[in-house]
This record gives sequence, structure tokens and C-alpha cells, in this order.
Amino acid sequence: MTNDLSILSSNNDKGSAIALLPLAFFVAIFLGTGIALHLQGVAYAFYQLPAPVAIIPAIILALMLDRTRQRQANNGLLVAPLETSLNSFIEGMGNNKVITMCLIYLLAGAFSSVAKITGGVDAVVALGLDLIPGQLVVAGLFIISAIIATAMGTSMGTIGAVAPIAVGVVSATDIDPAFLAGAVVGGAIFGDNLSFISDTTIAATKTQGAELKDKFKENLRFALPAAIICLVIYSFALDSQVTELPSQVDSNWILALPYFLIIVLAILGVNVFAVLLLGTVLSALSGAVFADYELANLGKDIYAGFSAMQEIFLLGLLIGGLSQLMKVQGGLGFLVRKMESFTQRFASETNKYANKFAIGGLAFITNLAVANNTVSIIVTGDTAKQLAEDAKISPKQSASLLDIFSCIAQGIVPYGAQALLAAASFGISPVEVVTNVWYCFILALVTIVLLFWKNGES
Repeated sequence: MTNDLSILSSNNDKGSAIALLPLAFFVAIFLGTGIALHLQGVAYAFYQLPAPVAIIPAIILALMLDRTRQRQANNGLLVAPLETSLNSFIEGMGNNKVITMCLIYLLAGAFSSVAKITGGVDAVVALGLDLIPGQLVVAGLFIISAIIATAMGTSMGTIGAVAPIAVGVVSATDIDPAFLAGAVVGGAIFGDNLSFISDTTIAATKTQGAELKDKFKENLRFALPAAIICLVIYSFALDSQVTELPSQVDSNWILALPYFLIIVLAILGVNVFAVLLLGTVLSALSGAVFADYELANLGKDIYAGFSAMQEIFLLGLLIGGLSQLMKVQGGLGFLVRKMESFTQRFASETNKYANKFAIGGLAFITNLAVANNTVSIIVTGDTAKQLAEDAKISPKQSASLLDIFSCIAQGIVPYGAQALLAAASFGISPVEVVTNVWYCFILALVTIVLLFWKNGES
């Protein structure tokens, strides 16, 4: 049995729709629970059932279906023991790319935890607001959110750090809070989409076999024009000029250097493990020298970062196992063939043209269902890889499309964590937030236009 993340088994090219039931079951449990809790008025309803728990019934169903497949292949006689199905599941969990992805999650969590505790986030915010003219505050907060999210690799952490500052700006000015909330969320989505240590980037590159720096450059072709358009709008959209911003707590700008260092090193192509380890060490040392951080707490803070990645770490392993079961049963092969057949109806040029939209569409639709961009990438990663290979789409392009379209969806769903956190921080409705995340709407338009133009080639 193959050890890579390819989809189609050699003896099952046509595929089986039945094998997709576990994936549908997982989405139904995850989404259904969120809807039910939301109707009951539970806060953050779509995040009350952890995804690694929601996927367990789906895994059990996949194992049952695999047993049925074995029985049918042996004329009703079940020869192979249960361990055969379990071995397929464990093989998927132990895939080299899955394990690599999970280890990067842990190191990214460690860096983010240590850098935040040592004052790096506060330093970036303070430095940014010191440089922003009052009349450009909305554009400035978009940029600050983008920088922090790119460095931290988390849109949620960015919104949590910047939103209180933005709320202070609202209280001191007459800026519409929904407008400012949309700018903060948009900047956070922009940075999360580009970050080298974001879980979405890690998932997209590892499932597609792409290099981080190549995927970054590919993403930048779409994200940078969208961000520039947003900044132009934000720079001229205010009815009144803001001449004074709320004062910030003094912070040493040197504490922000580890954030910028990892961005530079990652762009230069330095190994991601080395980048994250170096960033963690430098954050701790700078905090000890220029702040009041105690190095004795470093081990505890690193482990806190590990713990913060526990959910996505477990989900990555379990999805890897589930994908392997669906692969050997032909489910993912069936999905690939159906997506290709559907998209080719609307494509007049090449299979590559159709498959690019199929990859983006898969990530977008899945994210609308599960309201989690990392989950949507992991779930659709294998299918996207096969669609890309069939049409000779480069790994960097398929990884970029997965990340872009999942982030677009994440920014416009009112039941997503980003919208809920921003809404709670600003005291407004999540619907008001997502209707003002202009970056995601503009990114969708820019991406579609560039994909149509010259078939989206680099």
C-alpha cells in the first residue's frame, strides 16, 4: 500500500460514492451540533464540539465500510481480520507528510506562545500605532493586523490582540465599529493566509507537497492586489478625520524583531523547523534581556504552545487515517472524477483551467460547512492533490488555491470563530462584522479575475 497522500488506489479508478459517507457523516455531526447549539443561544456554538471528537463516529463508519468492502471482494467471506482495516487507518495517520505537518503545528504553537508572552505582540501594535497618522487609522489597523497575523500564524490570536486597541479607537472617534472590525478581521485573514507558520499554510503545503516560500510567492500574486485595493478604500472612506489615537503602553520595539526575523528567514527558504526553533529561542532571550521575562518559565510556555495546538494536531492525524480508508475504498477517487466531470462543463480551454476552480471550490464549500479553514484544507487536501496532478497544476498553485478559498469562506461566515470573536469584542452582530470584511470579498474577485486571465499562470 502506498505511503504518499495520493488519492486513487491502483485497482479502483472509478471509485465509490459510498466510501464518502464517513466524510459526510463528520460534516453533518460537526455542523449539525453547531446549528443546534446556536439555536439554543450557546456562545461560540460551532466550537463547542471539538473536531477530533466529532470525527470519531465517522472513523468507526469508515472501518465498518472497509469490512463490507473486504467481504464483497471475497464473495461474502470475511477473510482479513479487523487489524487489516486498522492498519490502513494507522498507515494514513503515520504518513510522512501528516507527521511532518503535525510536528510543525507543535513548533508553531511554541513560538507563538513564547513570542506573545515576552511582549512581541504588544511591541508590534505599539510600533504600528506610533507610525500611523490619525486619518489613516483604519488602513493602519489593517496593516498591523496583517503583520501580526503573518508573524504569529493565527488570525484568532491577532484579532484577540488588536481588537481591544481598535475598540479604544472607536470609543475615541466616530468611526463605525463594524467598519473597523471588518478591517481588523480582513487584515488578520490576509496575514494568516500568507504566514509561514499558519496551520492553514502548513496543511496546504504538506498535503500538496509544496515549498513554503513557493506557496507564499504564489499567494502574494492574489493577496497583495486585494490588500492594496482595501488600503485605498480605507484611506479615503472616513467621513471625518481622526487626529488623535488612544495612547498605548510603552513597549520595546526590539521585542518585535523575532517576528520579523522568521518572516525573512522563511522567505529565504530556511528550513521551517530551524526557523521556528530559532524564533522561539530569540523571543525568549529578547524577553529576558529587554523585558522581565524569566527564562525559568520557558519550558512551561513552550508546552502551553504545544497544548494550544492539541486540537489541530489530533485532527490532522485522524483525518490522515480517515483519508487513507476512503482512498482504499475508492471514495476520494469518485469525488475527483465527479469534480472533474462537473467543472469541465464550464471550461472551454483546458482541464487545468477547470481543475483550478474545482480545487478552490472544494475548499470554499467545505469551509462553509465546517467554519474552520484548516479543517477544510485537511479534509479536501488529498482530493485537491489528485485534481492538480491530473491537470499538471503545480503544487504551489494547488496549495495557494486551497488556502485562499478556505480563507475567503472563513472571513464571510458569521458563525466562524473570527467573526464571533470580533463581534463580541466590538459589541455588534457577527453579520455586521462579515459584511464589512471587504478584504475577503475583494480577494475573491481578484482571484477569480486572475484565474480567468491567462488561465491564472505564474
